[in-house]
Amino acid sequence: MKYVVDSYLETSDIEWIPQLARVVVGLIFASDLPSIPATDVSKSAGDTTGTDPEYPGIQDFPPALRRKPMKNDNYTIRTMNRNEVDIAIEWAAKEGWNPGLHDADCYLSADQNGFLMGFLGDEPIASISVIRYNDAFSFLGFYIVKPEYRGKGYGIQIWNAGLKYLEGVNIGLDGVVTQQENYTKSGFKLAYRNIRYEGVGGGEQPKNAEIVELSTLPFETIDHYDQPFFPADRSQFTQAWITQPESHALGIMQNGQLAGYGVIRKCRNGYKIGPLYADNPELAESLFLALKSRTRSSEPVFLDTPDSNPAAVALAEKNNMSASFETARMYTGDFPETPIWRLFGVTSFEIG
Repeated sequence: MKYVVDSYLETSDIEWIPQLARVVVGLIFASDLPSIPATDVSKSAGDTTGTDPEYPGIQDFPPALRRKPMKNDNYTIRTMNRNEVDIAIEWAAKEGWNPGLHDADCYLSADQNGFLMGFLGDEPIASISVIRYNDAFSFLGFYIVKPEYRGKGYGIQIWNAGLKYLEGVNIGLDGVVTQQENYTKSGFKLAYRNIRYEGVGGGEQPKNAEIVELSTLPFETIDHYDQPFFPADRSQFTQAWITQPESHALGIMQNGQLAGYGVIRKCRNGYKIGPLYADNPELAESLFLALKSRTRSSEPVFLDTPDSNPAAVALAEKNNMSASFETARMYTGDFPETPIWRLFGVTSFEIG
């Protein structure tokens, strides 16, 4: 999948303001300025615009005010390869999102076509993930533009390319605070907030809880338990997630049945617990304590909790965790019906 798009217009040549004003006045008063061939946008892409009667008088503009590829290069957007996914994850780390060390392969298992990168010439400068789980539901993340290229129109172009891939599908995302207003303008609606809590690892596993390694259970049992928590089938992703390197995946049993499970994985900074699912708060806390006992007391541990489940927030605060970050879970369509009261830790802000 590849797109070729135009770069933004440069408008710094103030000496041409009189010519520009003449054209604008002509348009306002419907003068008889002749139609002329518009500027060739991108000959290297084979894209010509021909005569454009909506822009009469454009020949009076200086080159800096005409549509043209920036620095003689096209801005191109295409699907990432495996190494480029690592670039996007590195950008996420620099933004302070603290990705897991082995997230890339897990994410790709969800949708190999769902990671787009924007290039200026050969330089990668923007990213977005648009995971299309099926024809009804998708999730958007990794919306990043390198700092030195922000405010120049590259972000909105890769955003639009991503939305085109997800056309006709309900889209979910976890929006950072600074972008939430923009997401609302794009048709996203707030469902609830996710709060990232930070604490420390270590401690002991509860002795009376029926904690089991997930690897001892049939995957079908785990997948069946997982399905209600997400509005689309993502079995392949789940299998990759619970078996990734440098992680621990535990379940908790009750009356011979799986009653919850969680994963803790190594990240750039410490560990994250997610998902954390359980049938009640007591089981969730037993799982939480068992998971963090797999780490050292000197290491930070993070838990992303939905504020629409007060028991999840209470779990974090009871265990002396402090809120450090928040996002807004938003959707373009109807809010999925999931058992939020059994959700104590979000799997991933990037792909849901």
